[in-house]
Amino acid sequence: MPKPTDRAGTRPAMPAPTSPRSRPLRLAIAGLGPRGLGALEALAARLPQAGSAVAIDIFEPGPWPGAGPNFAPGQSPLMLLNIPIRAVDIDPPGPAPARISSFGTWLMSPSDDERFPARAELGAYLAARVRTLAATLPEGVALTRHETAILRLERSGTGWYLESAAGRFGPYDEVLLAPGQPRSAPDPQLARWQDHARRMGAAVLPAYPADRLLKAAEDWAGASVAIRGLGLSTLDVVRLLTLGRGGRFEDGRYLPSGREPARILPFSLDGLPPWPKPASAGIDARFAPLPAESRALEAALERALGAAPEAALEAISAALEPAARRVLEAAGADPGGVAGWLAAERAAPASQETRDPAELLREGLAMARGTRPPATGYAIGQIWRHWQNRLRRAVNPGTASPETVAALIGFDEGLKRYSYGPPAETAEELSILIEAGIVDLRTVDDPDILLTPEGWQLVEEDDSARVSVMIDAVLPSPALERLEEPALAGLRDAGRVAAVGEGLGIRTRPDAQVVDSRGQVQAGLCLLGRAALGSVIAVDSIHDCFGASAHRWAEGVLDRAALGAARAASPG
Repeated sequence: MPKPTDRAGTRPAMPAPTSPRSRPLRLAIAGLGPRGLGALEALAARLPQAGSAVAIDIFEPGPWPGAGPNFAPGQSPLMLLNIPIRAVDIDPPGPAPARISSFGTWLMSPSDDERFPARAELGAYLAARVRTLAATLPEGVALTRHETAILRLERSGTGWYLESAAGRFGPYDEVLLAPGQPRSAPDPQLARWQDHARRMGAAVLPAYPADRLLKAAEDWAGASVAIRGLGLSTLDVVRLLTLGRGGRFEDGRYLPSGREPARILPFSLDGLPPWPKPASAGIDARFAPLPAESRALEAALERALGAAPEAALEAISAALEPAARRVLEAAGADPGGVAGWLAAERAAPASQETRDPAELLREGLAMARGTRPPATGYAIGQIWRHWQNRLRRAVNPGTASPETVAALIGFDEGLKRYSYGPPAETAEELSILIEAGIVDLRTVDDPDILLTPEGWQLVEEDDSARVSVMIDAVLPSPALERLEEPALAGLRDAGRVAAVGEGLGIRTRPDAQVVDSRGQVQAGLCLLGRAALGSVIAVDSIHDCFGASAHRWAEGVLDRAALGAARAASPG
């Protein structure tokens, strides 16, 4: 990608336009991870037909535009995607040869589409897509990258201005904020632990970045380490603390290196490990909804968006029931408990599971490999995963009430323990580590946590364990009131953005334009991604970065540009 044209800060002034139509559209994109790339590609695919001249400034301080920190090509290969190569369906828009090939074609030689690739591999592919895009932009499009992060935004009569440590940029007709996972204030529990660690010399670290965690783990040989959370990030941490410290798996056993922690103690509010995904395309196909079932789900979502929260979830559950019964019957399982299971899930997520977590993990492995019939929750979760794009298409235009959207988000998040689990191989590694005593589940289910001079003591009923290291593997909430990302926090404090509802992210329109605290659209200021949770749903998938939200934004940019040009050219 082209380098900044002026490293001192301000972009060189463009020649004065001779007419309203001759001035290029001035556009800034703050953040070029996968979501910023998806937006840029969606816009570039439309520019030849629009016939617009565009000057685009990219603000991305990281070394890998397109990949972002979560998919940095230089990170540990132990960090895996939670979907196989065959399911990474994020082909770029636009005709060949102006587009790079699909991820699978770009990556594989020979083909192995059942493999779960490393995040670094996807990051390298996305970085290659940026280079391809920059080299094949249509005539009239100027692309400039600034290796700096935006700290503040300001609106003036001539457009938006952006400020960073490198200087002041603008004015821009359009600004897109694509911040990835924005920095947030720690929750009260984590803040208390961080303060305790500073006073006592203990260690509290986030799960990411992986390289930082690996470096810190050099001092943890023989120690007891706790991990807050029991989702996919926790499984990443476990791999880093075992395989990343030289251990290996061989013939169904873990062979320690002696450089790993003596015990790893994960815990969560429900103590339930995620069930792994189906181990092959053939097994996954058993959970694919029929066309009529998908149409019923779409109709149910349409009704749900105009309903109160409880009625909305009941409508969706009614659409899930026939599909789940069909899948269970075909597998030789009892379909009679579907309605009751969904009712329990709506009332209290995870309340259906009361067995030992190690047993649940083994059961999930057997279901993922097709050696035992699916449980009701597993069947429902896999069907729901197949419907994620339909869920986004229905909810993301933003017609539902905040309360209903919050209920849908809660339902979707609850099902992730069944629908968005790890590879079967990773789940098997965890099971082996539990058998070996390296991963210890004695305090896995919402323990009391006491502060001690050495660190912390985890207490669950009659069991307890002392640890000197605490790793936070819980993804922070994007609630607007907790955001510390400077650009977003500044907009919040100025009243230029508002929350969808309590505990939710920033309110945006379907075209991604943000709405201020008075309910007014901030023309030309747009936001995509997790920080807008509540205006959009199911935002944590790589597919969402390249989905309909990016295309709605691109269409909105060009529609507003065309309308502005028409108004400027009209007499009077």
